[in-house]
Amino acid sequence: MTLVEATFRTELAGYIGAVVLVYTLLIIAYILSSLFFAFGGRVPYARWSGAVLGFLRDVTEPYLSIFRRFIPTIGPLDFSPIVAIFVLQIVGAIVVNLVHG
Repeated sequence: MTLVEATFRTELAGYIGAVVLVYTLLIIAYILSSLFFAFGGRVPYARWSGAVLGFLRDVTEPYLSIFRRFIPTIGPLDFSPIVAIFVLQIVGAIVVNLVHG
């Protein structure tokens, strides 16, 4: 393997790791903002709060909905985001290690 190939693989593995980290942070932000807004934290007539929650929902719901199909809620508790984060971290680590070599 040449130096250029090794550098490319290292850079790509770093990029994939960063994407996994950012998506995990977006899921956590969505969970926390949903809780905050559910308990009345929303400012009336504030466009920014709707925009933030809408962005986070649009970005994270397609991934979270996969787990919500299989994991039932227990009363008001939804454990699917926790499982989704664990799966994302495990699969992300496997992909990064495979790419890095």
